[in-house]
Amino acid sequence: MPGPFIQDEQIAHARKLAEEIVNPIFDLIRRNTTVSIERTVLRFFGISGAGARGVPLANLMVDKLKAAGVLNRGAAYWYGRALQLGAKSPLEAVERLTALPTEKLGPLPPEQEQNLRAEVRSEARAALEDLKARIAQRNELRQQFPMSPPPHKYVIVATGNIYDDVDQARAAAQAGADVIAVIRSTAQSLLDYVPHGATTEGYGGTYATQENFRIMREALDEESKKLKRYIQLTNYSSGLAMSEIAFCAAYEKLDMLLNDAMYGILFRDINMRRTFIDQYFSRRICALAGIIINTGEDNYITTADAYDAAHTVIASQFINECFAKRAGLKDWQLGIGHSYEIDPYRQDTLLLELSQAMLVRRCFPDAPLKYMPPTKHKETDIFFSHAYDVMANLVAMWTRQGIQLLGMMTEAMHTPLLADRYVALKSAAYIHRAARGIDEEFTVREDGKIANRAREVFAKAMELLEECHKEGMVAAIGKGRFGDVKRSETGGKGLDGVLEKGPDYFNPFLEILEGTHS
Repeated sequence: MPGPFIQDEQIAHARKLAEEIVNPIFDLIRRNTTVSIERTVLRFFGISGAGARGVPLANLMVDKLKAAGVLNRGAAYWYGRALQLGAKSPLEAVERLTALPTEKLGPLPPEQEQNLRAEVRSEARAALEDLKARIAQRNELRQQFPMSPPPHKYVIVATGNIYDDVDQARAAAQAGADVIAVIRSTAQSLLDYVPHGATTEGYGGTYATQENFRIMREALDEESKKLKRYIQLTNYSSGLAMSEIAFCAAYEKLDMLLNDAMYGILFRDINMRRTFIDQYFSRRICALAGIIINTGEDNYITTADAYDAAHTVIASQFINECFAKRAGLKDWQLGIGHSYEIDPYRQDTLLLELSQAMLVRRCFPDAPLKYMPPTKHKETDIFFSHAYDVMANLVAMWTRQGIQLLGMMTEAMHTPLLADRYVALKSAAYIHRAARGIDEEFTVREDGKIANRAREVFAKAMELLEECHKEGMVAAIGKGRFGDVKRSETGGKGLDGVLEKGPDYFNPFLEILEGTHS
């Protein structure tokens, strides 16, 4: 395992820089809300259905409030007004508010205002208790059927049809998979809503909907009981509906979510402000629900050169960790992302990849870590591709990764077939048996290639953190320091969904999750 080639005080300094880098962004987060956060609040209250033409009721209500210019008080406040107007159910609350000229509802006397907030807080506490009870059911199943030891073997399904996904997920679990990830339909992150119901027509993946989550969770729970081994389920909480998907995932008892502070900004051109604000509330939900987040730094070295840009991965990981911990996530929930992506025709690639993975483990000793397989340099030569993946499997074992996405030998050709997953799972199981404990048998030379490369990468990461600290995170992203992708603070999609909170803004869920109100 990694020796002391990076000192504890250096790592502590990196964390201090990351904390000071994100402080100005938290000023932005505190001052603003977004349409997706307000829709999430309504979903917590049970407004999860869809109206005419499949438009989610949460969207209908939030759009109405936004158009009336009153959303900056918070959807929870207007939900409370609907209750005072006699609404007997969440659906009736939507109907009343969408039918009324909300802007003409005058202010309430102080006592009524106080009663409204007390009533809504009471409903919010009940909703969170209901969520906790559902999470307890998941945790009980985990305890009853312990998972295999890490690294957990993680494979994807992506047929576009949730029912076909279920068949493939069952087969993968039977072949030894520990984690099933349902890939989202292409570009779903750009939808400013969550589709409703079960879906069968996704492209390049299957839509992330609450009903699809329920269907897959139910199937994997059945499979866990048959196999006497808990099977984890993950999906994607990113994009314009980030916090809503986090709620749906928490409610349907998912175990992991891909959830990153900057992925949407860099790789989906989603507005910077919108992303930073949404990721905070989504991570508050993940913290409560005991969901492990997977961050997306592996993407940086698919758009940039993996050797030259290795330091950007480390710098971003410290920043992502800081965002996560400020949202209440614990070390065991931080699936810090990185990957095996250096050009295989470069010399010493195994040593270079070991160095990078050891450096990540050294910096984040208590996080599970999520290790991605090679993708960028994959070839249609499936035998070479398979050997390439096996090398990544070896590094995963050597550096004690917690979550290991398995590479597929046909990565460069098509979406994996059942047989491709079987081969990947079989070879990973072999490496896990053959190499377990290898990290305890070898030490790293302080003057060797692995240690020297780790020191070089860490030094460059510190330079980047110092630059972000001096010039600000916004400026660093604007210069393309991460993933060679440049974005501006007011560019991208979704800025019109950011609203400054009014002085009387009300979000009881945020109050409770932050511990500012019991």
